Amino acid sequence: MDVLRTPDTRFQQLVDFDFEPHYATVPAGAPDGSVTGSDATIPIRVHFLDEGPSDAPETVVCLHGEPSWAYLYRVLVRHFAQAGHRAVVPDLVGFGRSDKPASRTDHTYARHVAWQRRVLFDELDLTGVTLVCQDWGGLIGLRLVAEHPERFRRVVVANTGLPTGDRPMSDAFFVWQRYSREVPELPVSRIVRRGTVNGLPDDVAAAYDAPFPEERFKEGARQMPALVPTRPDDPAADANRRAWEALGRFDRPFLCAFSDSDPITAGGARAFLDHVAGAAGQEHVTIDGAGHFLQEDRGEELAAVVNRLIARTPEA
Repeated sequence: MDVLRTPDTRFQQLVDFDFEPHYATVPAGAPDGSVTGSDATIPIRVHFLDEGPSDAPETVVCLHGEPSWAYLYRVLVRHFAQAGHRAVVPDLVGFGRSDKPASRTDHTYARHVAWQRRVLFDELDLTGVTLVCQDWGGLIGLRLVAEHPERFRRVVVANTGLPTGDRPMSDAFFVWQRYSREVPELPVSRIVRRGTVNGLPDDVAAAYDAPFPEERFKEGARQMPALVPTRPDDPAADANRRAWEALGRFDRPFLCAFSDSDPITAGGARAFLDHVAGAAGQEHVTIDGAGHFLQEDRGEELAAVVNRLIARTPEA
Protein backbone atom coordinates (compact mmCIF):
# COMPACT_ATOMS: atom_id res chain seq x y z
CA MET A 1 0.00 0.00 0.00
CA ASP A 2 1.44 3.32 -1.10
CA VAL A 3 0.38 6.12 1.25
CA LEU A 4 0.59 9.80 0.33
CA ARG A 5 0.71 12.75 2.73
CA THR A 6 -0.31 16.26 1.73
CA PRO A 7 2.45 18.78 2.61
CA ASP A 8 1.62 20.95 5.63
CA THR A 9 2.29 24.04 3.53
CA ARG A 10 -0.97 23.39 1.69
CA PHE A 11 -2.89 24.15 4.90
CA GLN A 12 -1.23 27.40 5.87
CA GLN A 13 -3.37 30.53 6.08
CA LEU A 14 -6.65 28.90 5.12
CA VAL A 15 -9.50 31.34 5.57
CA ASP A 16 -11.44 30.99 8.85
CA PHE A 17 -9.46 27.94 9.92
CA ASP A 18 -6.93 28.61 12.65
CA PHE A 19 -7.41 25.37 14.56
CA GLU A 20 -4.47 23.37 15.87
CA PRO A 21 -4.06 20.01 14.10
CA HIS A 22 -4.01 16.77 16.09
CA TYR A 23 -3.02 13.33 14.86
CA ALA A 24 -3.51 9.67 15.68
CA THR A 25 -1.68 6.83 13.97
CA VAL A 26 -3.53 3.59 13.26
CA PRO A 27 -2.55 0.44 11.35
CA ALA A 28 -3.90 0.01 7.84
CA GLY A 29 -5.34 -3.44 8.55
CA ALA A 30 -8.12 -5.12 10.65
CA PRO A 31 -10.27 -5.24 12.75
CA ASP A 32 -11.99 -5.87 10.54
CA GLY A 33 -11.30 -3.85 7.50
CA SER A 34 -9.00 -6.69 6.71
CA VAL A 35 -5.77 -5.97 4.94
CA THR A 36 -3.43 -8.91 4.62
CA GLY A 37 0.33 -9.31 4.61
CA SER A 38 2.78 -6.53 5.29
CA ASP A 39 0.25 -3.89 4.26
CA ALA A 40 -1.73 -4.59 7.43
CA THR A 41 0.89 -2.93 9.64
CA ILE A 42 1.47 0.15 7.50
CA PRO A 43 0.83 3.19 9.70
CA ILE A 44 -1.93 5.57 8.65
CA ARG A 45 -1.84 9.06 10.16
CA VAL A 46 -5.32 10.47 10.79
CA HIS A 47 -5.87 14.15 11.46
CA PHE A 48 -8.57 15.48 13.76
CA LEU A 49 -9.66 18.76 15.28
CA ASP A 50 -10.06 18.81 19.05
CA GLU A 51 -11.52 22.08 20.31
CA GLY A 52 -13.21 23.15 23.52
CA PRO A 53 -12.45 21.88 27.04
CA SER A 54 -10.88 18.42 27.04
CA ASP A 55 -12.85 17.60 30.20
CA ALA A 56 -16.16 19.00 28.96
CA PRO A 57 -19.24 17.08 30.08
CA GLU A 58 -20.38 16.85 26.46
CA THR A 59 -18.35 15.67 23.44
CA VAL A 60 -19.57 16.31 19.92
CA VAL A 61 -18.02 14.24 17.12
CA CYS A 62 -18.60 15.50 13.58
CA LEU A 63 -18.02 13.22 10.61
CA HIS A 64 -17.76 14.71 7.13
CA GLY A 65 -18.39 13.12 3.77
CA GLU A 66 -16.97 13.20 0.29
CA PRO A 67 -15.07 15.11 -1.10
CA SER A 68 -14.95 17.49 1.87
CA TRP A 69 -12.89 17.43 5.08
CA ALA A 70 -12.93 18.81 8.64
CA TYR A 71 -12.92 22.33 7.19
CA LEU A 72 -16.62 21.80 6.46
CA TYR A 73 -17.40 21.93 10.21
CA ARG A 74 -15.37 25.04 11.11
CA VAL A 75 -18.45 27.16 11.97
CA LEU A 76 -20.04 24.40 14.04
CA VAL A 77 -16.82 23.68 15.93
CA ARG A 78 -16.65 27.27 17.18
CA HIS A 79 -20.28 27.21 18.31
CA PHE A 80 -19.83 23.92 20.14
CA ALA A 81 -16.70 25.15 21.90
CA GLN A 82 -18.41 28.42 22.85
CA ALA A 83 -21.22 26.37 24.41
CA GLY A 84 -18.64 24.59 26.56
CA HIS A 85 -18.61 21.35 24.59
CA ARG A 86 -15.62 19.43 23.32
CA ALA A 87 -15.68 19.17 19.50
CA VAL A 88 -13.75 16.38 17.76
CA VAL A 89 -13.71 16.33 13.96
CA PRO A 90 -11.61 13.68 12.21
CA ASP A 91 -10.60 13.79 8.59
CA LEU A 92 -11.53 10.55 6.87
CA VAL A 93 -8.54 8.65 5.54
CA GLY A 94 -7.90 9.98 2.05
CA PHE A 95 -9.19 13.46 2.89
CA GLY A 96 -8.02 16.65 4.53
CA ARG A 97 -4.78 16.37 6.48
CA SER A 98 -5.15 12.60 6.92
CA ASP A 99 -2.93 10.22 4.94
CA LYS A 100 -4.13 9.18 1.50
CA PRO A 101 -3.76 5.58 0.29
CA ALA A 102 -2.87 6.01 -3.36
CA SER A 103 -4.83 3.14 -4.92
CA ARG A 104 -8.60 3.13 -5.24
CA THR A 105 -8.67 -0.50 -4.16
CA ASP A 106 -7.08 0.50 -0.84
CA HIS A 107 -10.38 2.16 0.03
CA THR A 108 -13.20 -0.10 1.19
CA TYR A 109 -16.27 0.62 3.29
CA ALA A 110 -15.07 -1.77 6.01
CA ARG A 111 -11.66 -0.12 6.21
CA HIS A 112 -13.10 3.35 6.58
CA VAL A 113 -15.32 2.16 9.44
CA ALA A 114 -12.34 0.42 11.06
CA TRP A 115 -10.07 3.45 10.72
CA GLN A 116 -12.56 5.75 12.42
CA ARG A 117 -13.30 3.17 15.12
CA ARG A 118 -9.60 2.99 15.95
CA VAL A 119 -9.22 6.77 16.13
CA LEU A 120 -12.36 7.60 18.09
CA PHE A 121 -12.46 4.64 20.45
CA ASP A 122 -9.06 2.91 20.58
CA GLU A 123 -6.95 6.08 20.48
CA LEU A 124 -9.20 8.80 21.94
CA ASP A 125 -11.46 6.49 24.01
CA LEU A 126 -14.46 8.76 23.52
CA THR A 127 -17.69 8.05 25.36
CA GLY A 128 -20.90 10.01 25.86
CA VAL A 129 -20.65 11.13 22.25
CA THR A 130 -23.13 13.30 20.39
CA LEU A 131 -22.59 12.36 16.74
CA VAL A 132 -23.24 14.83 13.94
CA CYS A 133 -22.91 13.15 10.54
CA GLN A 134 -23.52 14.11 6.93
CA ASP A 135 -22.96 12.34 3.59
CA TRP A 136 -20.39 9.53 4.04
CA GLY A 137 -20.07 10.65 7.65
CA GLY A 138 -23.43 8.97 8.15
CA LEU A 139 -22.55 5.80 6.28
CA ILE A 140 -19.53 5.41 8.56
CA GLY A 141 -20.84 6.99 11.75
CA LEU A 142 -24.12 5.09 11.86
CA ARG A 143 -22.23 1.83 11.56
CA LEU A 144 -20.26 2.87 14.65
CA VAL A 145 -23.47 3.77 16.49
CA ALA A 146 -24.97 0.40 15.63
CA GLU A 147 -21.86 -1.55 16.63
CA HIS A 148 -20.99 0.50 19.75
CA PRO A 149 -24.24 2.06 21.00
CA GLU A 150 -22.84 2.38 24.52
CA ARG A 151 -20.41 5.04 23.26
CA PHE A 152 -23.13 7.39 22.02
CA ARG A 153 -25.44 9.74 23.91
CA ARG A 154 -27.20 11.37 20.95
CA VAL A 155 -27.17 11.33 17.13
CA VAL A 156 -27.92 14.08 14.62
CA VAL A 157 -28.17 12.96 10.99
CA ALA A 158 -28.07 15.52 8.18
CA ASN A 159 -28.31 14.74 4.45
CA THR A 160 -27.14 11.17 4.76
CA GLY A 161 -28.36 7.58 4.72
CA LEU A 162 -27.40 3.98 5.35
CA PRO A 163 -28.11 2.12 2.10
CA THR A 164 -28.22 -1.65 1.88
CA GLY A 165 -28.73 -2.04 -1.87
CA ASP A 166 -32.22 -3.43 -1.29
CA ARG A 167 -33.85 -0.30 -2.69
CA PRO A 168 -32.88 1.29 -6.00
CA MET A 169 -30.75 4.41 -5.96
CA SER A 170 -31.71 7.42 -8.05
CA ASP A 171 -30.51 7.88 -11.60
CA ALA A 172 -28.78 11.05 -10.42
CA PHE A 173 -26.67 9.02 -8.01
CA PHE A 174 -25.50 6.63 -10.72
CA VAL A 175 -24.57 9.60 -12.92
CA TRP A 176 -22.50 10.98 -10.01
CA GLN A 177 -20.93 7.57 -9.40
CA ARG A 178 -19.86 7.24 -13.01
CA TYR A 179 -18.66 10.86 -13.20
CA SER A 180 -16.44 10.56 -10.12
CA ARG A 181 -14.84 7.44 -11.55
CA GLU A 182 -14.27 8.64 -15.10
CA VAL A 183 -13.71 12.42 -15.08
CA PRO A 184 -10.03 13.11 -15.96
CA GLU A 185 -9.65 15.73 -13.22
CA LEU A 186 -11.93 15.57 -10.19
CA PRO A 187 -12.92 19.21 -9.48
CA VAL A 188 -13.22 19.00 -5.70
CA SER A 189 -14.09 22.60 -4.84
CA ARG A 190 -16.50 22.80 -7.77
CA ILE A 191 -18.32 19.72 -6.46
CA VAL A 192 -18.68 21.30 -3.01
CA ARG A 193 -19.75 24.62 -4.53
CA ARG A 194 -22.45 22.91 -6.61
CA GLY A 195 -23.68 21.19 -3.47
CA THR A 196 -24.54 24.51 -1.84
CA VAL A 197 -27.29 27.04 -2.35
CA ASN A 198 -25.18 30.09 -1.59
CA GLY A 199 -22.01 29.10 -3.44
CA LEU A 200 -18.48 29.48 -2.07
CA PRO A 201 -16.13 32.45 -2.03
CA ASP A 202 -12.92 31.72 -3.91
CA ASP A 203 -10.82 31.55 -0.73
CA VAL A 204 -13.21 28.99 0.79
CA ALA A 205 -13.16 26.97 -2.43
CA ALA A 206 -9.35 26.98 -2.29
CA ALA A 207 -9.51 25.40 1.17
CA TYR A 208 -11.44 22.44 -0.24
CA ASP A 209 -8.78 21.98 -2.92
CA ALA A 210 -5.90 22.27 -0.45
CA PRO A 211 -5.69 18.56 0.52
CA PHE A 212 -5.23 17.50 -3.11
CA PRO A 213 -2.09 18.95 -4.73
CA GLU A 214 -2.23 16.37 -7.55
CA GLU A 215 -4.78 13.96 -9.02
CA ARG A 216 -3.03 10.99 -7.43
CA PHE A 217 -4.08 12.31 -4.01
CA LYS A 218 -7.78 12.00 -4.95
CA GLU A 219 -8.16 8.22 -5.24
CA GLY A 220 -10.17 8.00 -2.04
CA ALA A 221 -12.47 10.80 -3.19
CA ARG A 222 -12.97 9.04 -6.51
CA GLN A 223 -13.63 5.66 -4.92
CA MET A 224 -16.12 6.60 -2.21
CA PRO A 225 -19.18 6.86 -4.50
CA ALA A 226 -18.41 3.37 -5.82
CA LEU A 227 -18.44 2.02 -2.24
CA VAL A 228 -22.06 3.00 -1.60
CA PRO A 229 -24.08 -0.24 -1.53
CA THR A 230 -26.32 -0.18 -4.59
CA ARG A 231 -26.98 -3.95 -4.91
CA PRO A 232 -28.30 -6.45 -2.37
CA ASP A 233 -25.11 -8.50 -2.78
CA ASP A 234 -22.76 -5.55 -2.20
CA PRO A 235 -19.88 -6.44 0.18
CA ALA A 236 -21.22 -3.94 2.74
CA ALA A 237 -24.91 -4.80 2.40
CA ASP A 238 -25.14 -7.36 5.21
CA ALA A 239 -23.24 -5.17 7.66
CA ASN A 240 -25.57 -2.28 6.91
CA ARG A 241 -28.64 -4.49 7.34
CA ARG A 242 -27.34 -5.50 10.77
CA ALA A 243 -26.77 -1.83 11.53
CA TRP A 244 -30.39 -1.03 10.70
CA GLU A 245 -31.50 -3.79 13.08
CA ALA A 246 -29.38 -2.27 15.85
CA LEU A 247 -30.59 1.26 15.10
CA GLY A 248 -34.14 0.03 15.55
CA ARG A 249 -33.20 -0.60 19.20
CA PHE A 250 -31.22 2.63 19.68
CA ASP A 251 -33.43 4.58 22.08
CA ARG A 252 -31.25 7.58 22.85
CA PRO A 253 -32.10 10.93 21.22
CA PHE A 254 -31.84 10.65 17.44
CA LEU A 255 -32.63 13.80 15.47
CA CYS A 256 -32.97 14.43 11.74
CA ALA A 257 -31.80 17.80 10.42
CA PHE A 258 -31.96 17.47 6.64
CA SER A 259 -31.92 20.49 4.34
CA ASP A 260 -34.65 21.57 1.95
CA SER A 261 -32.55 21.77 -1.22
CA ASP A 262 -30.54 18.57 -1.52
CA PRO A 263 -31.69 16.45 -4.48
CA ILE A 264 -29.41 13.57 -3.46
CA THR A 265 -30.87 12.87 -0.01
CA ALA A 266 -34.34 14.41 -0.34
CA GLY A 267 -36.81 12.29 1.60
CA GLY A 268 -34.03 10.32 3.27
CA ALA A 269 -35.06 11.34 6.77
CA ARG A 270 -38.22 9.24 6.56
CA ALA A 271 -36.38 5.93 6.91
CA PHE A 272 -34.85 7.08 10.20
CA LEU A 273 -38.09 8.58 11.51
CA ASP A 274 -39.96 5.35 10.82
CA HIS A 275 -37.35 2.98 12.21
CA VAL A 276 -35.00 4.38 14.86
CA ALA A 277 -36.41 4.10 18.37
CA GLY A 278 -34.74 7.28 19.58
CA ALA A 279 -36.28 9.36 16.79
CA ALA A 280 -39.69 9.26 18.45
CA GLY A 281 -40.69 12.53 20.08
CA GLN A 282 -37.68 14.52 18.88
CA GLU A 283 -37.93 18.03 17.42
CA HIS A 284 -36.82 17.11 13.90
CA VAL A 285 -36.11 20.03 11.61
CA THR A 286 -35.82 20.88 7.95
CA ILE A 287 -33.14 23.50 7.43
CA ASP A 288 -34.31 25.96 4.79
CA GLY A 289 -32.08 27.52 2.18
CA ALA A 290 -29.40 24.85 2.29
CA GLY A 291 -28.04 22.34 -0.19
CA HIS A 292 -26.21 19.07 0.29
CA PHE A 293 -23.38 20.76 2.19
CA LEU A 294 -25.68 22.48 4.66
CA GLN A 295 -22.72 23.20 6.95
CA GLU A 296 -21.62 25.80 4.38
CA ASP A 297 -25.06 27.24 3.72
CA ARG A 298 -26.49 27.19 7.25
CA GLY A 299 -23.69 26.21 9.63
CA GLU A 300 -24.83 28.43 12.50
CA GLU A 301 -28.37 27.09 12.27
CA LEU A 302 -27.21 23.47 12.29
CA ALA A 303 -24.96 24.17 15.28
CA ALA A 304 -27.92 25.70 17.13
CA VAL A 305 -30.01 22.61 16.42
CA VAL A 306 -27.33 20.40 17.97
CA ASN A 307 -26.79 22.66 20.97
CA ARG A 308 -30.53 22.78 21.66
CA LEU A 309 -30.73 18.99 21.52
CA ILE A 310 -27.89 18.69 24.02
CA ALA A 311 -29.48 21.27 26.33
CA ARG A 312 -32.90 19.62 26.40
CA THR A 313 -31.67 16.03 26.73
CA PRO A 314 -29.20 16.08 29.62
CA GLU A 315 -27.64 12.76 30.47
CA ALA A 316 -29.12 11.30 33.64
